[in-house]
Amino acid sequence: MNMHTQPQRTPAETALIDAFGDRLALLPGDGAVMLKRDDAIEAIKHGLPTRRVESWHYTDLRRLLNVVPDFDPAALAKAVAPIVEGSAVLPVLNGKSDAKVLAIEGVAVQHLSEKLIDGSIAPGLDPYGSDDAIGALNTAFVADGYFIDIADGVELEKPIELQNLQAGGQTHVRLPVRVGAGAKAVIVERQAGEGAALVSSVSQLVLGEGAEVTWLIVQEQPDTATHLAQFKAHIGKNAKLTLFVMNAGGKLVRQEIMVRTTGEGADFKLRGINLLAGDAHTDVTMVLDHAVPHTTSTEIIRNVVTGKARGVFQGRINVHQYAQKTNAKMACNTLLLSDDGEFSTKPELEIFADDVVCGHGATVTEIDHDHLFYLMARGVDEKSARGLLVKAFVAEVIEELDDETIVEALEARLDDWFLTHG
Repeated sequence: MNMHTQPQRTPAETALIDAFGDRLALLPGDGAVMLKRDDAIEAIKHGLPTRRVESWHYTDLRRLLNVVPDFDPAALAKAVAPIVEGSAVLPVLNGKSDAKVLAIEGVAVQHLSEKLIDGSIAPGLDPYGSDDAIGALNTAFVADGYFIDIADGVELEKPIELQNLQAGGQTHVRLPVRVGAGAKAVIVERQAGEGAALVSSVSQLVLGEGAEVTWLIVQEQPDTATHLAQFKAHIGKNAKLTLFVMNAGGKLVRQEIMVRTTGEGADFKLRGINLLAGDAHTDVTMVLDHAVPHTTSTEIIRNVVTGKARGVFQGRINVHQYAQKTNAKMACNTLLLSDDGEFSTKPELEIFADDVVCGHGATVTEIDHDHLFYLMARGVDEKSARGLLVKAFVAEVIEELDDETIVEALEARLDDWFLTHG
């Protein structure tokens, strides 16, 4: 007879389980929500994922998550000026949404705590799969966020910026958004803070027929923070989603992206920049399901690695049997600026249809010394020349965004990072 014993729990796993017991009475939710929470903590009790779990092979969470900070009710995060000037700001400060909800014409905004209390959010708390550690962590502890409903046909003139800001401790936030048929919007998801922290954030987006959304994720956590995030989207008929992700901070970062095309004519674009320095570990993992015919997608990821940083991009595209006429392309390009830095790329295509155009590619390179010599021969000092080449490598992705105001705002974030790590 074979006996299987549960491995001894790590300090982090024990801390999470103990914290759930301590906070259970403070967490909002009806019976259905509390059942979801119980299931989530049971998943954590079975252990955080290790490299033996295929989707976590490059990010051994059980080993890398060494310390779990306590919840800090005295932490005082403050809202900050938006990345794109003039944006409507909806802040979540240390896990709590602003008591005064900003009024936006054509947009219904509700505190997520209310959706937890009445149980209407319960179906959205289901795990993505058996290895959904981020979903389990968030479901167990989430207490607030925003639910946003953009009405049919509404075209927002200014972006909505969702600020998830923390000042240490633990923060667990959920941000579900529904965009009605024919609506157009730009949404900025800003993840930042200060101090040692454990942050989980789950964003959920549903696009109605013909909707067009540009969603920007700007992650600038301090180099002492653990940031575990999910972005999940369903793209309806003839809808278009452009997702831009910039990771420019954090000690341990895992950004999961799960997208599914649910209507013919759906189009998905992913553009990502990972700026890695020090001893940071950043993992971007994407699963894209082309589930219906006549859909398109392109994914371009650019990575800059310095110091002893380690990065990961896992991208899997699933083309279902009935998803004929799918057009899907994926590329990951990495610039290594240090002999000690690493970047692992794992592109995957799983195709069950026979009339598709699909492909993927990956490159790893250093700065081209001919280009460097060219600039230096024209009077540019070496540090400035290297900075120009690195910025050009990643700025190309930003410039694909059509809005000049957004491009300028994101390039300013690039400049800030290069100033510190150049």
